[in-house]
Amino acid sequence: MTLHQLIVRDDQGERKIGLDKGLLSIGRDPRCTIRLASQFVSRRHATLVQLPQEDGGYRYRIVDGSPKGKSSANGLLINGQKLQAHMLGDRDKIVFGPDVWAVYHLLDEDESATLPPDWDTTLIGF
Repeated sequence: MTLHQLIVRDDQGERKIGLDKGLLSIGRDPRCTIRLASQFVSRRHATLVQLPQEDGGYRYRIVDGSPKGKSSANGLLINGQKLQAHMLGDRDKIVFGPDVWAVYHLLDEDESATLPPDWDTTLIGF
């Protein structure tokens, strides 16, 4: 099973967000599914749409603006290109504004069960 994740960076720092809904709104508005803290982000900056795939899984498409079709003020920069919409692939970088970005990750289920960052993995031989 593939897990979908965004690593988001905004004025409040960096965080990981698991994606599992059919429609997710991204923006400054408190009602957004994924809220971004920055004056450079529109209230409804982008929308993630879950699209089913033939293998039974799904992918996400990001679209500039609100689910109702209103575009954001600054648009989306995806992997260095200004785009209205994009089918996301592993490690795609989405820039919403200065110092506000997200990186999309596709993880296998076993990859998501990583050790905590403070876990000591030193091997000691006898």
